[in-house]
Amino acid sequence: MHTSKAVQVRKTTHPAVRPSIALALGGGGARGLAHILMLEVFDELGLRPKVIAGTSIGAIFGAAYASGLSARLIRAHVEETLSKRLDIARLLFSARAEPILRILNVLPVRAALLKPELLLDLVLPSRIARDFAHLEIPLRVVATDFYAQEQVVIGHGPLRLAVAASMALPALFTPVTLGGQVLMDGGLVNPLPFDVVREEADITVAIDVSGASMGPGKRLQPTAFAALMSSSQILQRSIVREKLKAQQPDIYIDVEVDEFHVLEFHRFEKILKAATSAKEQLRRQLTRVLASQTAETIPAIPPPEQAQRQARKKRLPSLKRLARGRHA
Repeated sequence: MHTSKAVQVRKTTHPAVRPSIALALGGGGARGLAHILMLEVFDELGLRPKVIAGTSIGAIFGAAYASGLSARLIRAHVEETLSKRLDIARLLFSARAEPILRILNVLPVRAALLKPELLLDLVLPSRIARDFAHLEIPLRVVATDFYAQEQVVIGHGPLRLAVAASMALPALFTPVTLGGQVLMDGGLVNPLPFDVVREEADITVAIDVSGASMGPGKRLQPTAFAALMSSSQILQRSIVREKLKAQQPDIYIDVEVDEFHVLEFHRFEKILKAATSAKEQLRRQLTRVLASQTAETIPAIPPPEQAQRQARKKRLPSLKRLARGRHA
């Protein structure tokens, strides 16, 4: 068990002024459905992030929330969309459906790939902003430049195209061309983009849905497709672990959704149930921040790994420091 300690924080200039919050929503496929519960916490506490960063599914929910949709409306839309999943599947994979010619590439070599920007048109709420300039909350979308093999942070231009690029998982979706760059899944370079926005607010909150090892249980030989999808998650988790050794967000929520696979969107309700304890952890930590914003110290639970505790000391003194660690 880790002991608590007090962490020095900066006083706000006025007791009525809340610290600004940067929110980072990580990638993780279906596991990212848990982001809905985290957004509910912000609504329930009456908080509004100053800026949001998102990767892959984190970019999808980040775009919806930054467009002004409440977490409740986002949840309702997801539930409605998933209830029609069989109809959507028929649309995507039936050669008789006319829209399939626009969604699927017709060349034999690439016929198995989906165009993510057209798929987004089917599943995103119509109220999503068309352009970054129309967002109510600034948004940073993370993608990967295919040729430069580096991170690209998108903060202006057509929103849906940027989100499509961020979620363009190789072997499942075609890359997206935007601004002269060929872009694909942002999780390949930055699955938890809190560093992208950490200098834009007093407090950085990061929601990690990359998952961990699946633990003991029945081990079946994975199919080639399952192995391909899981390899992406293994890569993302490794990137997050190494990143946290060097720097941490002020509030880090590691959502326990390890048992769910990247494409198991049909397990929506079970994913939300598994994420309930993470939701309460986020609520407690944000409540502590608001209650202690004018205090000299904030009680905190240190990170679970010694390396992370040491790295925590390297944070800039101008930023608030809060607890991170896996929720109980």
